[in-house]
Amino acid sequence: MSELILISVSGLAREVLAMVRSSGQYDVVGLLDDDKEMAGVTVDGAPVLGSIDDAANYTHAFLLVCLASGKAREAVVDRLTSLGIHESRYATAVDPSVQYPEGCRIGRGSILLRNVTLTAAVTLGSHVVAMPSVTFTHDDDVADFATFGAGVSLGGGVRVGKAAYLGMNSSVRDRTSVGDYATVGMGAAVLSNVPAGETWVGVPAHEIDQHLFAFGKEPSR
Repeated sequence: MSELILISVSGLAREVLAMVRSSGQYDVVGLLDDDKEMAGVTVDGAPVLGSIDDAANYTHAFLLVCLASGKAREAVVDRLTSLGIHESRYATAVDPSVQYPEGCRIGRGSILLRNVTLTAAVTLGSHVVAMPSVTFTHDDDVADFATFGAGVSLGGGVRVGKAAYLGMNSSVRDRTSVGDYATVGMGAAVLSNVPAGETWVGVPAHEIDQHLFAFGKEPSR
């Protein structure tokens, strides 16, 4: 069984830890986090081994960045790249309940929790996170670091940009797009293209001033 280190002491890390333990996918040897107060603490039976930069010292183990914010995951991966850590060091964690046919692609560093569905010719980039019961329909194309809250549903041929965030139970109409670093609020129904960097909420979804939309911020988890 391959060894795995989870980066960040977070709710997502605890979910991944439980998933890979129950499935036997990896042996989680510990976690890394920059919070000095976490050093030496045990999280659900796994020790906090040190700071994020210490990942460079654990050459024998795969890594998985467990931050719910795509922007934060991107920043950590960039930081580790500067330390010489190659993309091949990252694990991919997929719950055993997730079934996907031949022709679907899941990039390194991605996390798919329970009951995520991929139908046909779905492409997920690297370091994508999908919470439970997300549905990707035929020909969806998701860029690196995108994040999907529980219950998100994409129609066919949807494009989701880099580090975009789609909130819990939101849905996106077929053949539309969500731009890079865009945010879609919880329960929103996206019927037209969401430009890069914008925050959209409501049914049908529409742009909202991000300074007024506290719930549009990605969770720290």
